[in-house]
Amino acid sequence: MTAAFVHGNPETAAIWAPLVARLGRTDVVCLSPPGFGAPTPEGFGATRAEYVAWLASQLEAIGQPVDLVGHDWGGGHVVGLALARPDLIRSWCTDIAGVFHPDYVWHDMAQLWQTPGVGEETVAAMVDGPLADRIALYEGLGLPPAMAAEVAPWLNDTMGRCILALYRDAAQPGLAEAAPLLPGLRARPGLVVVAAEDTYVGTEAMARWTAEQAGAAVTVLGGVGHWWMVQDPARGAAALEAFWSDLG
Repeated sequence: MTAAFVHGNPETAAIWAPLVARLGRTDVVCLSPPGFGAPTPEGFGATRAEYVAWLASQLEAIGQPVDLVGHDWGGGHVVGLALARPDLIRSWCTDIAGVFHPDYVWHDMAQLWQTPGVGEETVAAMVDGPLADRIALYEGLGLPPAMAAEVAPWLNDTMGRCILALYRDAAQPGLAEAAPLLPGLRARPGLVVVAAEDTYVGTEAMARWTAEQAGAAVTVLGGVGHWWMVQDPARGAAALEAFWSDLG
């Protein structure tokens, strides 16, 4: 049984390294979505549906159902995959369950990216600066210096194009349209991780509502924010292993 980890925006698979190192299993793969630490195929439009199709192709190549874990937009892709192709997974886990609540409002930066013209200017300011500035940006967001230096080179024009396309595809009310589909997640066991200080993904109450619709377990990680797997990797690993242990 493989555990597959999928990260989000604006990241690479480096964010999983501290947590993976603390797992008691070695059957782990980290999958980088196109444009986010990996090249984009020709003609790739970076829509939600395309990312779910990409993830399905990765899991098909593994050849057996996996324990699928997603962070940030990776968590969004996980939900999409679990709805569309439950045959490819044994279980699923996301840390952005709150965004699927019908009342979720995108955070301020997302709304900038979703605004024509303003989004292009905002992304250009992120990707066009010297590497040292991009490293400083990630450090300011909470990544340790060594990890920030590993991720920052991927903050480039390709990632910028994918950020704009993905967030515009998910502009409300588009994302809210997934809410009636959430009971379909009951086809496989699920875990909702709530990082108590994550300000990007809605409230704990929103996450719990989604978990209830999906029939998923909930674990709350107090004292950590968006990059919980970096801030407290031991506690994150323990929460995942407890969930997997209950699956038998």
